[in-house]
Amino acid sequence: MRIDLNSDLGESFGSYRIGMDDEVIKYVSSVNVACGWHAGDPVIMERTVRMAKENGVAVGAHPGFDDKQGFGRRKIQLPADEIRVMMKYQIGALMAFLQSEGMKMQHVKPHGALYNMAMVDGDIADAVCKAIYEVDPSIYLLAPAGCEMDLAAQRNGLKIAREVFADRAYQEDGTLVPRSLPGAVLHDPEEILARVLRMVKEGKVTTIDGKDIDISADSICVHGDNEKALRIVETIKNGLEQAGIELRNFGEEAGKVNRK
Repeated sequence: MRIDLNSDLGESFGSYRIGMDDEVIKYVSSVNVACGWHAGDPVIMERTVRMAKENGVAVGAHPGFDDKQGFGRRKIQLPADEIRVMMKYQIGALMAFLQSEGMKMQHVKPHGALYNMAMVDGDIADAVCKAIYEVDPSIYLLAPAGCEMDLAAQRNGLKIAREVFADRAYQEDGTLVPRSLPGAVLHDPEEILARVLRMVKEGKVTTIDGKDIDISADSICVHGDNEKALRIVETIKNGLEQAGIELRNFGEEAGKVNRK
């Protein structure tokens, strides 16, 4: 059994420092790099790509709304075709840094509000998938199983790796508890590890209301801006290895881990 562990990195910009990228990257197998809109800047993008190369970590683009003040977590209503174009713009920007380092983009994972909107809106999900396919149809979409992005990927002939969240609470419908509510973000590394092992081995997760729901995991996300991100990824990596589960970026293996 194998699983990918991903984290959102490269979200610092200018004089502002977010997360502990230099340390977190040592414990993950894939990273989602901010593309300069919700966070990040060209210098940070290049630095993060180079760190990923040095650590043997796969890289994906993490495009979001042009909203640094809101960290890309505020909904912006745009025509679907404009979302497609802004996705291509950000993917292309990160791709330039990858190509200059002799690396290939593994995946794309929308950020924040764009991710949440694409999960439930088929038109936005199609725009996301079309943007990826038009740039390079071999790139994976990273998104939760069963959501509109999953369905859109299948409609548009795009490969997908299904993502679950280690440090976020779930609702009964499989969506994440909004960050504005108590208990939405988890911080206890041991509690998070127990949830991760169950998601990977059993395909189950307990919701914030105490109910078990089915879940499908090709990749586990830990948010890089979680105040305990370093301790969490270290605990997860060690716990997975002790359980005999190989930590490995998905690449051509996506879809073969715990798929329902």
